[in-house]
Amino acid sequence: MTNVTHRFRTSPALVVAALVLTSFTSAQDAAPDLAPAPTLIDAKPTSKIIEGRVNPYSYNPKNTDGHTDVDLRSIFEGLGPIATDWYQHVLTLSNPFFEGRVPASRGSVIAGEYIEFYFKQAGLEPAFPAMSVDPSKNDGSIIVAASIEGATPPPSSPSTHPEWTSWRQQFELAGAGPKLVSASATWANATAAPTPLGRGSAFSVLGNSASGKVTGPVSFAGYAITEGKDGYTSFGESKEDFAGRIVMFMRYEPLDDEGRSLWADRRFSPSAAVAPKMEAMVARNPAAIIMVNPPGARDGRTTLENSETSRFGGRLAVPVIQMSAQAADELIRAADSQGRSLMDLRKLCDQGQLKPLNFRDDVKVSIEAELTDGVIQTHNLGGVLRGKGSLADQWVIIGAHYDHVGFGFYGADPSNRGKLHPGADDNASGTAAMLCLVKKLAAFYQSDAAPTEMRSVLFMGFSAEEVGLDGSDYWTKNPTLKNEQVQAMINLDMVGRMRNDELAIGGTATAKDFMNDLRPLFEASGLTIRADPSGRGPSDHASFYRAGIPVLFLFTGSHDDYHKPTDFGYTVNPQGAARVVELTDALLKMMATRPEKFEFASTDGIATTGRQTGAKVRFGVMPGYGESDAEGVKVEGVSAETSASDAGIVAGDLLIGWGESALTGPADLMARLREQKPGDVVKVKLKRGSEEIVVEVTLRAAKSE
Repeated sequence: MTNVTHRFRTSPALVVAALVLTSFTSAQDAAPDLAPAPTLIDAKPTSKIIEGRVNPYSYNPKNTDGHTDVDLRSIFEGLGPIATDWYQHVLTLSNPFFEGRVPASRGSVIAGEYIEFYFKQAGLEPAFPAMSVDPSKNDGSIIVAASIEGATPPPSSPSTHPEWTSWRQQFELAGAGPKLVSASATWANATAAPTPLGRGSAFSVLGNSASGKVTGPVSFAGYAITEGKDGYTSFGESKEDFAGRIVMFMRYEPLDDEGRSLWADRRFSPSAAVAPKMEAMVARNPAAIIMVNPPGARDGRTTLENSETSRFGGRLAVPVIQMSAQAADELIRAADSQGRSLMDLRKLCDQGQLKPLNFRDDVKVSIEAELTDGVIQTHNLGGVLRGKGSLADQWVIIGAHYDHVGFGFYGADPSNRGKLHPGADDNASGTAAMLCLVKKLAAFYQSDAAPTEMRSVLFMGFSAEEVGLDGSDYWTKNPTLKNEQVQAMINLDMVGRMRNDELAIGGTATAKDFMNDLRPLFEASGLTIRADPSGRGPSDHASFYRAGIPVLFLFTGSHDDYHKPTDFGYTVNPQGAARVVELTDALLKMMATRPEKFEFASTDGIATTGRQTGAKVRFGVMPGYGESDAEGVKVEGVSAETSASDAGIVAGDLLIGWGESALTGPADLMARLREQKPGDVVKVKLKRGSEEIVVEVTLRAAKSE
């Protein structure tokens, strides 16, 4: 059927969609509360049945009194073509089909294909040399062409790179999740044959487990809560020593008779967090740790975690397994001197009447686990828009990361693990803005209005930003251009929630007299621009700043849906995003045509604010992302007036410990920070040269702006 004007019969869902779009005016919040619209919804529609044939070519019902439809076509036409294209890209990339775009997932692969499609549509050229794929280092779903036929630039182009035949720059992502090689677990007493536990049914190895082989008697630590509500504790007055013993603890927190938390109205309180429990037990010197779900927990998980879904903090120094409630119950009945069950012990713990106890020494558990850090392959996407004249061999780079956190197994609130994170604002919004600029700028470059002297533009979609800026870091360490060829880099990350006509732009002092060129464009934008001079920050522009390239970072602000499953496409602001695209287009054209090259300027030492990370505190270090030669967090820089600067942490330090546990990397550090509150004092272990130092860090509150 063709040539039909589409109008949709009103439904609550469509009314909400329409109100979301039309209410995103410049003076309103990006996620307004939607009031009921009784005039648009028929509360009690009248049913009719009209029997007879219907001609599909002439059937064209007209609106009558009392039937108001939502005209989505008019709404989008009113928003304009940029907002419409941008919104389509955001809805597509944040669709559950893309699986949250975690690196090396099928969703990430098709997101890359989507970006490549629009690069080709705009007439861009591939940006990278030919690549290959090692099937042993991905999930088997990554199948890409090494080159594109006909993609080599024409010989007349003065900046031709005939070896650039791929849209993808491949790199390896180490430690993206532990890969379990082998594991076994058994228990036995002195008079009976060993009872083997089935892996995957009766036990599993958790993601923060160490490799090792351990045999020992079992101790029981209840909920392993150091300090809970009303002075509750699972431990004794003096610090227990579990040397040579395997310690079992229960997840969650004290429950009532119906299995609901006694400390929270909905689900569980922060005391149920697993990572602090494991830290408390590691501090008591166990040989291994067993986690078990308490029987009868109404709101808790009943299934086993696995090594991919259960990185409860950093890698521990002892083996860590989860045992099913049934297997744990059988073990406890055999090992407890009174023959009690797991439920019996749970009820005592619910009432605070049980401190750590040692089961019979003649009943022992044997655990053997071997894990190795997995290595996967993922890709940056790149497309080239060729410049003209004497400036064609100089470049402007614009990028946005297209990855997100998938099902929340890293970089997200642990309570949301296993839930799909759509990542509409973070960062389908920035990727969508980049694709709009691909279309807009390509049309300008090919038009008669284009100047005869223009720099080339490299558009890039970065992968693995969420795990530590790995994609942008890889490009800056394996660049396809020389630094002296690059005029500047623009980064679009979370540009989908404009409120009050306000936009933050970082990096405004990363070139000498940068504001002289930026100010006229900012003033013409009609926006309130928060011009942040610093070139550092928690996004991909920081990699280019470290490489000595002037940068700009466009960002519409944080919100309560950051790194949560609620970052949906319907929460964004297409009208505001269109204004971001228009301003970025003006910035790009200025950078591409400015006769002189910008001179890089360092902004180190300037106090900066951090992007919301879901934590109530801010640490204040810029991690040296991409460093994989040692576990820990390499400090690339320290912001002034922060927790880290107060404690004397400096650039070059390697953070290796947090409290009693090791720090394995930037994602682990972020998980730790989400567990803290302002005023907490944490002992941080670091290496400075060959010396190991412990410093006390008093954590400051995260600033909102």
